[in-house]
Amino acid sequence: MEIAEHVAALRRDGTRLADVAARVGLDAATPTCPGWRIADLVGHLGGAHRWAAAYLTTASPTRFSDERVAELRAVPDRAGLLEWFRAGHAELVAALAGAPPDVACWTFMPAPSPLAFWARRMAHETAIHRVDAESAVPTITGFPPEFAADGVTELLAGFFARSARLRADPPVSLSVRATDVDAGWTLRIGAERCEVVAADAAADVSVAGSASDLYLFLWNRIPADGLAVDGDASVLELWRGRATI
Repeated sequence: MEIAEHVAALRRDGTRLADVAARVGLDAATPTCPGWRIADLVGHLGGAHRWAAAYLTTASPTRFSDERVAELRAVPDRAGLLEWFRAGHAELVAALAGAPPDVACWTFMPAPSPLAFWARRMAHETAIHRVDAESAVPTITGFPPEFAADGVTELLAGFFARSARLRADPPVSLSVRATDVDAGWTLRIGAERCEVVAADAAADVSVAGSASDLYLFLWNRIPADGLAVDGDASVLELWRGRATI
C-alpha cells in the first residue's frame, strides 16, 4: 500500500472512532479490551497519535525519553477528552501529509522509510482500536481486503517475527490464507524464534477466510468461529493466549 492510502485509512478510522465514542459515551465498556472503557481507549490512542506525530515533526533520530513520552501521552480530564483526541488525530494526519518523503526519525520496525513506517503503523493502530470502540455497538465495520492483508503482514512479519512472547517447544506452525485477495502467510513458531513466510504452506493448522476477518482474528478481536479451520486447533489456543501486543 502507498503512504497516501495509509493516511486516508488513518483519517477515516480515527474519525469513526471519535464518532462512536461520542455516541456511546466515555463510560461504555469495550468488550474487545476487557477492563477498558471508551475513555481508556480514547486516551490511549490519543496519546499514541501525539507520540507518533512528534517523531515526524521533530525528526528525532533517537527514541524519546520516558519523561517526554509521558508528557506527550498525558490525558486531559474527561470534559475535554474527545476534543483532545480529535485535535491529536488531526495533528498526526497533518504531520504525515506534510512531512517530506525523506524525513529521518526514529522507528521501531523495518520499513521502506520512516514516513512509510509511521503512516502504516498508525493506520493499523487506529484501525484496530476503531474496532475496539465499535465493539461497544451492535456492528463492527470490516476492512477493504488490501488494507486488511497489509495489516496481517505487519502483524506477523513486523511484530511476531521479532517478539519473544510467541514461542512453542516442540515447534508448531500456523498457515493463514485470504479468500478475497491473493495473500497467504505461514508462521513457524519455535522455542527460540518465529519465522514468517509470505505464502500459505503445509502447517499444523490452516485458517482461511476474508482478509478482514483474518486481520481481526489474528489481532484477537474476533473468534475463529466464522473462519475455515483445518488441523490442530490447539495451535489457535496458543495464539489466543500468547499473541498479545
